Amino acid sequence: MNKKRLTALYLIFDVLAAVITWVCLYIYRKSVGESMPFNMIGEAMHNDPKFFWGLVLCPIYWVFLHAFIGYYNKIYRKSRLNELWTTFLITLFGTLIFFFAFILDDIVTTPHDYVRYMLFLFALQFLLTYIPRVIITTNVNHKIHNGQIGFNTIIIGSDAKAVQCYNTVMEQSPRSGNFLIGYVKVDKDSEDELAGRIPCLGFINELTDIIDNNNIEDLIIALHNGQRKHIEKIVNLARDNHKLTLSMIAQTADILTGAVKTSAVLYEPLITITPEYLPTWQRFLKRGFDILFSLIALILLFPVYIFLAIGVKKSSPGPIFYKQERIGYRGKPFHIIKFRSMRQDAEVSGPMLSSDNDPRITAFGKWMRQYRLDETPQFYNVLIGDMSLVGPRPERQFYIDQITERAPYYKLLLGIKPGITSWGQVKFGYAENVDEMVERLRWDLLYIENMSIQMDIKILIYTVLIVLKKEGK
Repeated sequence: MNKKRLTALYLIFDVLAAVITWVCLYIYRKSVGESMPFNMIGEAMHNDPKFFWGLVLCPIYWVFLHAFIGYYNKIYRKSRLNELWTTFLITLFGTLIFFFAFILDDIVTTPHDYVRYMLFLFALQFLLTYIPRVIITTNVNHKIHNGQIGFNTIIIGSDAKAVQCYNTVMEQSPRSGNFLIGYVKVDKDSEDELAGRIPCLGFINELTDIIDNNNIEDLIIALHNGQRKHIEKIVNLARDNHKLTLSMIAQTADILTGAVKTSAVLYEPLITITPEYLPTWQRFLKRGFDILFSLIALILLFPVYIFLAIGVKKSSPGPIFYKQERIGYRGKPFHIIKFRSMRQDAEVSGPMLSSDNDPRITAFGKWMRQYRLDETPQFYNVLIGDMSLVGPRPERQFYIDQITERAPYYKLLLGIKPGITSWGQVKFGYAENVDEMVERLRWDLLYIENMSIQMDIKILIYTVLIVLKKEGK
């Protein structure tokens, strides 16, 4: 069963669960709440537009909630225990919203009727959603364990550690779903202890083509610490190719430090390296917060923008706004917008970073920079999706090329949207040269490995405090 068909199967049963629950709830409310004879309920349905609207809107509502938390994203290798917990929580959350939005205004005999309505809705929606899911998931997992469903997998490495990975996968019973189709060597001089077991597909510098040509879904990394630069390249590749799953054999040190997290009891645990920094529901929430906050900021700051526009125009000849190409999410260029704080000919001789006593900055521009007012038009960049409120500051390609020569892992930052402010901005401030950019990088890397809505709120609060106190670099 391919991914699209399996996703469609989950969707069909989720839609059916929502429709059946709505019909049963309607009948229950009429018979219990309004004491309507059962033989009259059919006619009431036929004459009630709300009933037909519910048949359309309820499935959309529930499917949206499940999609919001990312249920349909990773359709294979689901944990039935996690599925039980996730379905329970989202049904409880959805029931509470549905109850207060559509049922609380019902005419009832006693307040206990409301409790009965809510419990009826929750129990029926949960059971009708979870029972088909667990049946489908059990059937899919059974096929994976029997080798009927699998995922094209390659081992990256060719020495003794790669042999350990090979033996681990091949000896697993039941199977984990990895179809080993070959391995990739680091270079021509690497040890080749996997020769004769599975085909050698090429070298690590050909990895992108190997993945595309063989429809690879899983990568098992079997490289030593001395080959860490290759691990960073592989992780970067996975950020761009979201269908890839990365894993490594767990060593004793990994287990002792708590790096191994697994829900599988029958398999030797692998360390999974996920290319997604935030769960789906948090990504949606982060984007929703970006849009709402930016809209409010643009509206409230409009009078300030008029004042700033007049100040910029009078400070020196040239345009009010300054647009500059920066590199954003997944390496896509975009134009960042600022109020112009420098002379128009500031970069006539090529790209230059600003400093505290930069003679190119106008007097009015220096005042704007004290309060970061020149950056506020970037709320428009956030609104249209080029940026986020919180994320690593975007750089020009000219400087990215210099940074990556010294710190190749900078490309990890391109896996998320850049931001107006960042942990690096809060802890370090603006960089005046490439050395400082590299130094600030470690804070941005800490951010992407600890991303959360809570972290974003903390960074925004500290940013406001730094601006009001005129602190920071």
